Amino acid sequence: MMQASDKDLNKKGRRTCIDVIGLGVAEHALLTPAAQTAIQQAEVIIGSDRQLAVIRQLLTDNIDEHQAQAKPEAKQVILPPLSQLLALLAAHQQQRVVILASGDPLHYGIGRWLLTKFGKDNLHFHAGISSIQAACHALGLALQDVEVLSLHGRPLAKIRTRLKTKQTLVILTDKHSQPQHLAEECINAGFDQSIIWVCELLGYAQQRIRAFTAMQLLVEPALSFDPLHVSVVEPLGTGGILPNFPGIEDQHFVTDREAGKGMITKREVRLQILSLMQPAKGDVIWDIGAGCGGVAVELAYWQQDAKVYAIEHHPARLSCLAANQQRFGVVVNLAIIAGRAPAELATLPVANKVFIGGSDGELASVLTLSWQQLPAGGVLVASAVTETTKYQLQHFAQSLSDQQTETLQVAISKGTKLAGQLMYKPNLPVTLFKFTKYEEVDNEV
Repeated sequence: MMQASDKDLNKKGRRTCIDVIGLGVAEHALLTPAAQTAIQQAEVIIGSDRQLAVIRQLLTDNIDEHQAQAKPEAKQVILPPLSQLLALLAAHQQQRVVILASGDPLHYGIGRWLLTKFGKDNLHFHAGISSIQAACHALGLALQDVEVLSLHGRPLAKIRTRLKTKQTLVILTDKHSQPQHLAEECINAGFDQSIIWVCELLGYAQQRIRAFTAMQLLVEPALSFDPLHVSVVEPLGTGGILPNFPGIEDQHFVTDREAGKGMITKREVRLQILSLMQPAKGDVIWDIGAGCGGVAVELAYWQQDAKVYAIEHHPARLSCLAANQQRFGVVVNLAIIAGRAPAELATLPVANKVFIGGSDGELASVLTLSWQQLPAGGVLVASAVTETTKYQLQHFAQSLSDQQTETLQVAISKGTKLAGQLMYKPNLPVTLFKFTKYEEVDNEV
């Protein structure tokens, strides 16, 4: 159903049904009979200049003189910014509307946005061949073996969340993510031998596909590319700080002390926290007392469809947290909140998962507020090193049922050398508590 904010589009009682048509990646539209019929019967057609030019011939093909007299010519409208599209559609709500899309409208196209505004019952989609598919077929790549990343309108640093050994990337780009920019990111990540294919004007007579090494793209600044292109990256090289699996090495984080030290949760404990938190798609997560960002970064890195809010007030740690956000590319789904808990928590979206790594003596109030706002099924994980903090968490656990509480202690001893001999040096044990908020059951008959 249509969202409440968009009810004005349907206020005259007639259901708004929009045909969204993918034109494929060719100079001439590759359309199904149903899509052709939708275009020929449309009263309003919305698209870019290029898209409207592609379908213009369809508006006169196969229409005899009697049909032409019976149906006036469709109004063609240039697609406005999305912020203005709703108003445009409201103005034509009683008419047959077609929205043109490049490639496949439901694969990094306008289709997803339209679904959020109108719902699937008010839209009819016609698939087209996407530039992603066309690039893979041109290069002989199986679609299930590649990973697709859109940097169109997104920060270039996001590529750092996807650059991995033996993982081919198909990338949709904009002016900020041209092949030279991608090459620089590959080199900085330790993939200096990477190959980058640039697939230009796919489906057109001028189609051109060229392969470059990352180094070649940087040393030949005069290289230029058509705006209508897709880049395919094969990361090659030893790699660097970017991880392939959970458990980023401590020394790879920027901290307020020497490498591997400082205010971060150490790798062995961090892995336990990730396991207890189980970040999932759609989660809203608070990391309270985020320090330099060890936990927050890994939560955001491994579950990119969750939103993580890292709360920290210490200036030096905030600086390190921001540096790690950029370093690991979690620039879209990790938000840094400069301030103290519990005061800042009231300004944040409600979380369904919370990690408390530090509280500056406010643990009792932070626990209470975090627990109160958790929905049924929500999870709160907290760590303790000092006996005082451990006691407070034990006291909180006593207010809950045994089924709601899970606790463990992580004691790590790391191997080192003393007088040339192997020995194990123990770290301070860390106690972890996981509290799960189950929905209350009414036992009254």
